[in-house]
Amino acid sequence: MKQIMTRTLLAAAILSQISGLSHAAETTANTATSTTTAATLVSGIDPKNFDLAVRPQDDFYKYTNGTWLKNTEIPKDKSSWGAFYELYEQSLTQLQTIITQMSETKDLPKGSVEEKISYFYQSFMDELALEKLGLTPLAPELSKIDTLNDKTQLAALLAHLSLINVVSPIEFGIKQDDKDSTKMTVGLGQSGLGLPDRDYYLKDDAKLKDARIKYQAYIEKLLSMSGDNAAKKHAADIVKFETDIAKAQWTNVQNRDPIKTYNKVTTAKLPLLTPHFDWNAYLTNAGLKDKTNEVIVSQPTYFKALSHIIDKTPVDTWKAYLKFHLINHFAPDLSKAYVDENFAFYGTVLSGTPENTPRWKRGVQTVDASLGEGLGKVYVDKYFPPENKAKMLVLVDNLIKSYKTSISQLDWMSPATKIEAQKKLSTLMVKVGYPDKWRDYTSLEIKKDDLIGNEIRSALFASQYEINKLGKPVDRAEWGMTPQTVNAYYNPSLNEIVFPAAILQPPFFDAKADDAVNYGGIGGVIGHEISHAFDDQGSQYDEVGNLRNWWTAADHKNFAVKTKALVAQYNAYSPVPGYKVNGELTLGENIADNSGLAIAYKAYHLSLAGKEAPVIDGKTGDQRLYLGWAQVWREKVRDDAAIMAVKTDPHSPSEFRGNGALLNQPAFFKAFDIKEGDKMYLPPEKRVVMW
Repeated sequence: MKQIMTRTLLAAAILSQISGLSHAAETTANTATSTTTAATLVSGIDPKNFDLAVRPQDDFYKYTNGTWLKNTEIPKDKSSWGAFYELYEQSLTQLQTIITQMSETKDLPKGSVEEKISYFYQSFMDELALEKLGLTPLAPELSKIDTLNDKTQLAALLAHLSLINVVSPIEFGIKQDDKDSTKMTVGLGQSGLGLPDRDYYLKDDAKLKDARIKYQAYIEKLLSMSGDNAAKKHAADIVKFETDIAKAQWTNVQNRDPIKTYNKVTTAKLPLLTPHFDWNAYLTNAGLKDKTNEVIVSQPTYFKALSHIIDKTPVDTWKAYLKFHLINHFAPDLSKAYVDENFAFYGTVLSGTPENTPRWKRGVQTVDASLGEGLGKVYVDKYFPPENKAKMLVLVDNLIKSYKTSISQLDWMSPATKIEAQKKLSTLMVKVGYPDKWRDYTSLEIKKDDLIGNEIRSALFASQYEINKLGKPVDRAEWGMTPQTVNAYYNPSLNEIVFPAAILQPPFFDAKADDAVNYGGIGGVIGHEISHAFDDQGSQYDEVGNLRNWWTAADHKNFAVKTKALVAQYNAYSPVPGYKVNGELTLGENIADNSGLAIAYKAYHLSLAGKEAPVIDGKTGDQRLYLGWAQVWREKVRDDAAIMAVKTDPHSPSEFRGNGALLNQPAFFKAFDIKEGDKMYLPPEKRVVMW
């Protein structure tokens, strides 16, 4: 089962996956002050990364990161590399230390989360045992697919496979009701593809076509390895079947519309939407039958089209399709032959990565995915200094104060809408570091010699955890990321911003550095997340997390003019020749980058409390702030991964995040004396200033 909420949450995150404290209650008495003292000032800027052959007035991103870009090689087991990934690698190493210490501890309490973590990791690292087992661990699941004799049995099987996270044409998840945020509900959405996006099936672009051909070859190989004597035919049938699904699916841009994707349907009327599907059996086997009598359907036309696809697709194709996706999902946890084939396609073909990640890292990632909060509790105790949280809350409070002032001064927003915006800002919930309560894994059984079983039981545990939320009050203290996650997010349904512990490290946050670089780094991240509350999606939710139009018609029109200009700006960027950024897909993130940086600048000056910023290493405070922004976006990406990101990622490529937002910051032009004729120059009338 997938959490459909997660798509919205991650779309409002600072970064796509590599993957509650009220600010009013947790701020210090005097937040509008510096968090460092004169005696401890360091710039926090890394000048060895500068390319002094590039003028900051011509290409600020390359000026800040140019030498790093020239000298850095992407690790062979990575599709990209940069500041986020350096912290992620550090987090993995720290987690391995924690796991190793647990594994070396004798007599761990029986059934404790420490024992479960140790056992799970052992089950992944026992390669010899996995080689002997081959495909055997999946035999019970494969036999369930083998018993599919006619399509009347299909719904029950799809429900079960969804519970263990195997791809199927229907995705369900538990989420807050977008029009009644006090209630949890069931969301139904499109799914079912083995390639990253519908474009990979429908476009004749040479790169995408090549990926499609190699995908079919991969399907054939995996089925052949499993003993399918008709693997070649079945592979062709599966690609044709998934192409039909892709044709029916909504685009990523269409899926960004929270109004159009909110379609409440009673469970009794689901058969009218998809007549050739046993919804009663699906809901029963998904464990939802007695939990709800209504669902939110994201893409109604898809489910209508799915009925015809189900009707015309032979049972034999369904069985081959489901077997492939079952094996494909668990391939990284099977014997080496399956691991290698899976990586050769998803790692090398789609992302251009030459080598697989070392096994110990994959083991840590596997444990983290299932027992993340168990690891997170130890991670926080060991690696997260309490003073980092206190300093972070000061930064957050200054950003919120600056946002409040900025809203009051907007010349394009009416007084009525400003009142609503201020109300939403004042109720924003802030979470920093780690949750106040940790998940209880007592009922999850983990064995040290059963990797696939551990994966399946973990998936069922997580699914049941979500389903159990139905009919209960919304847990406003729950986190959508673990503390060891290098990311941050805004959740519109809870109107909250969340900053896990792992991102609160250099270059994003340096407790020993002058404030300027921190406002440019983590301050920009904080501003980014707050800005999601007011971007083209978040602005459709009110202060309690409900979809409600709180804007006047004139304000909508003014906002649309600005967003149209921002779409045009980012549409012009191209990370790989022939592939341009989709300004509509990335609009929310681009609004957040531009607005977040603008607010971070204002918050920095608020923190100075009227004092002159010090000059450090020859750079003014404003210059260090913008250098802090640009240096966090240093990144190199392989072309195949960049193409995939353009198709699927709501974030713009890092280079254009680093430079793009600067073009719309009036203070940036003053800080670096950028004038007409400089390549970074943009006339004032063309700059998009929103918040």
